[in-house]
Amino acid sequence: MEIPDVPKPLLEALTAAAAGQRCALVGGVVRDLLLHRHHEDPWRGLPDLDLVVEGRAADLVERFPEALRMVFAQPIPLQIQEHGSFGTLELELDLPEGQGGTWLLDIASARSERYPQPGENPLVSPGLLDEDLARRDFTVNSMALTLERGQLLDPHRGQQDLSARQLRFLHPNSVSDDPTRLVRAARYAARLGFDLAPDAFDQVRTTLASWPWRWRVGDDPGQAPPALGTRLRMELELLLSREPWPMALAALQRWGALAVLDSQLQADRHLQRRLHWAQRLQVPLLPALLAGASDPLALAERLQLPHRQHKLIAQMLDLDQRLQSQPAVQAPSAWCECLEAPGVSPESVALALAAGIGQRRPLIRWLFRWRHVRSPVSAQSLMLSEQLSPGPKLGDRIKFFRFSYLDEFE
Repeated sequence: MEIPDVPKPLLEALTAAAAGQRCALVGGVVRDLLLHRHHEDPWRGLPDLDLVVEGRAADLVERFPEALRMVFAQPIPLQIQEHGSFGTLELELDLPEGQGGTWLLDIASARSERYPQPGENPLVSPGLLDEDLARRDFTVNSMALTLERGQLLDPHRGQQDLSARQLRFLHPNSVSDDPTRLVRAARYAARLGFDLAPDAFDQVRTTLASWPWRWRVGDDPGQAPPALGTRLRMELELLLSREPWPMALAALQRWGALAVLDSQLQADRHLQRRLHWAQRLQVPLLPALLAGASDPLALAERLQLPHRQHKLIAQMLDLDQRLQSQPAVQAPSAWCECLEAPGVSPESVALALAAGIGQRRPLIRWLFRWRHVRSPVSAQSLMLSEQLSPGPKLGDRIKFFRFSYLDEFE
């Protein structure tokens, strides 16, 4: 078995360590290898390798250091971390210079799963390799390549969907069980140039129309099931940070899938422009996405955004209220007074600008010019000439001269 970029001795060591256990490469490495070999896609590279083993993954990992030593004829530095209650192990190893560099391996025990309620975390139990493949998101990701013989396992006809460049869910309840699969579909669509298969599109449409989840928009945000809350946020973060997000978000809107977040976002014609502005202004993209929702703070709470991003949205909404009371035409000093008030940050002004809140020209001028202008009279000279000591009065005089300068020359 040969895989571009993957050192053959590394695969030999994995095969040796897996002796007595059925073990296979799964997921993106298999999909991308088939796309590269049979469909002339460019090789996208591999940040890591995902493996599934029948039985305890820890047993394989215990044998792996000795297998590495035998293959490479020297000890190989290896760091091991265990994740999750089911014992998925993440390995980081540094191969000898010129023989492969640093590699990340995720080795998981094969498992089966069932969903107690739509959108909840699945209940997981030990299983076989075929059962593990059956729990995955799309047919193109449900293939495996066994280590011992290099045999391709394709129980769900993933190769056929690769040829058609389409994404097909494995089960009729795939979206109902786990709506984060909608965002993953958009990620793959943008990265690989795929689209939903017709029956997958029908499943998206009918599932969202029936809304099978016990939680609904308008309910307590903190009660949303994980697949409509924290797990959905994590998938959105990956989409916005790792994928061609304009294409991914366009796919979600085309499928009607942004309704899983908010109906107003689904209908938002300015979504792409808002995020392009946010990127240009170096504002986090996820708050910029949520800024177009019917209730951005409720959606931020539901997704459990990091505190800093949640606060940024709150500041933007507060600034929106402030700006609505501002006269259309006023001096630079009045804009500075408004935009430099307590509770307003430059980042919140940038987010408001990206979201189309307020008057664009004065916000731009404040963000890039006015807030950086200093008083032409220094604090030291005022302390000497006006007998002032450090404190509020000195600060007021410095602000007076700064504002006077802005109003005269800007």
